[in-house]
Amino acid sequence: MMWRRDVMARSVRRLVVMTASAGLIIVAGVSAHSATQGAGSTGAGGASTAPKAGAAAKTGTGDKASGSVARGKYLVTAMGCHDCHTPAKMGPNGPEPDMSHPLGGHPAGLTVPPPPGPSGPWIGSVTGTFTAWSGPWGVSYTANLTPDKATGLGEWTEQQFVDTIRTGRRQGRGREILPPMPWPAFKNLNDADLKAIFAYLRTVTPIENKVPEPVLAAAAATK
Repeated sequence: MMWRRDVMARSVRRLVVMTASAGLIIVAGVSAHSATQGAGSTGAGGASTAPKAGAAAKTGTGDKASGSVARGKYLVTAMGCHDCHTPAKMGPNGPEPDMSHPLGGHPAGLTVPPPPGPSGPWIGSVTGTFTAWSGPWGVSYTANLTPDKATGLGEWTEQQFVDTIRTGRRQGRGREILPPMPWPAFKNLNDADLKAIFAYLRTVTPIENKVPEPVLAAAAATK
């Protein structure tokens, strides 16, 4: 039976419990029907995840362009894009985004073991970096949103980004975007806001980091 990814993305509520010794956080979700419920990344490719030296990509000049970038930065921050697309590290008050690798996605050098199986009301799990997630859909990795041309969004067009959010498919025509990416909510943003987000993402420091491809549930079950 195919998992309704749009339902999952809308209904999941991230309630996390972290153990002191394990590198995994087990997730319990609350569904609208049951109490048992951040454009999508690559195995251990060994690629460096350090930001590239030099200035960030330019998007143009003028008040209009500057205002669009500022609006995009505001939206990326307010919508919690860093919560998943920036790897987390342990801080004094618990997990926090590692802003030395902003929006770089799941670290290419972090190979994860098969996720634990569901037990009781717990149906999903997430790594301590908050960049690899498992659930009924399989295993998904958060994407590199930086403008790196080889491993990020550097070769994407503005329209491809907008189409990704509108359709829930990579570049509007590729594979489905998997949970926990809440694209069913984000698709309701207007074109100006989506274009502002893309304009801002074009200005962040490129990070060369090839994220693993997701492992769908059917494929995971055969391993």
